[in-house]
Amino acid sequence: MIEVRNLFKRYGAFEALRGIGFDVAAGESVGLLGENGAGKTTTMRILAGFIPPTSGTVTLAGHEVVFESKAVRREIGYLPESVPLYGAMRVEEFLRYRARLKGVAGGGALKSAVDRALGLVDLQARRRSLIETLSKGLRQRVGLADALVHDPEILILDEPTSGLDPSQRRDVRELIRGLRGKHTVLVSSHILPEIEATCDRAVVINAGKVVARAGIEELKRGGEIDRFELRLRGDAAAAAAVIAAQEGLTLRGELVPGEEGLSGRLESRDRENGRAGLVAALVAAGLDVLELRSAEDGLERAFLQLIGKDREERS
Repeated sequence: MIEVRNLFKRYGAFEALRGIGFDVAAGESVGLLGENGAGKTTTMRILAGFIPPTSGTVTLAGHEVVFESKAVRREIGYLPESVPLYGAMRVEEFLRYRARLKGVAGGGALKSAVDRALGLVDLQARRRSLIETLSKGLRQRVGLADALVHDPEILILDEPTSGLDPSQRRDVRELIRGLRGKHTVLVSSHILPEIEATCDRAVVINAGKVVARAGIEELKRGGEIDRFELRLRGDAAAAAAVIAAQEGLTLRGELVPGEEGLSGRLESRDRENGRAGLVAALVAAGLDVLELRSAEDGLERAFLQLIGKDREERS
């Protein structure tokens, strides 16, 4: 549904984007994750047809964003970081106006589109409220209703919880999470829990280039290595020998004795069979396996490692 290929954006001598590329499948929810200034907003603005790329191609719902921008705009709902709203208009009035601009027919179709958008963001009770009287969180909901009012296939949401308090962020996250599967969603954020709560996959960018593309759980695990903790009962030397004999398995440190047996942290290059193979070998050696549990890195740690590695490579 979204295809980005070798995308560059230059402002004079400054390269905001340096050949980024990624895909988003239909119905998928993907997060564009990066620090402030990484190039997220530039990417979102190009995808929305707001600014042109210097080079590269962007295709949304089969339409090329530069040469078919009108067709692209019909297929997307765009929520920019700073939501442009007319404070003197009432919520319903604003959405009717925006729906007409987006090609929604008048009469019953217009009313149905506005009612649907208000229902999706839970704003039915505020439909007659002046926008300028609403809290920032409610105004963000109006912006999201605007992005949804023409029932687009693709939602492009740039920092959708920026400036909101924790309660408002939670509410907006729940709204976005409810859209997964019904729309193709691309969300940008520098807030890691935001991406973790709303997305299936993440594209991590730093200094204008992609440094990782992976599922959220895979990022949290730190890649292809399976990290886990083992607790067992038996002879430490025998256990260490069994572990050393397993191909692709590494014991980090030593097996540490405790009140509930020996414990240690291990890494395996075989995510599918590494743990099962180890357990079978330990049991065959007469050792009692008491516990295996994941010891994966969190998303924040994985993100910082990716950014730090990219900085080292560029220095």
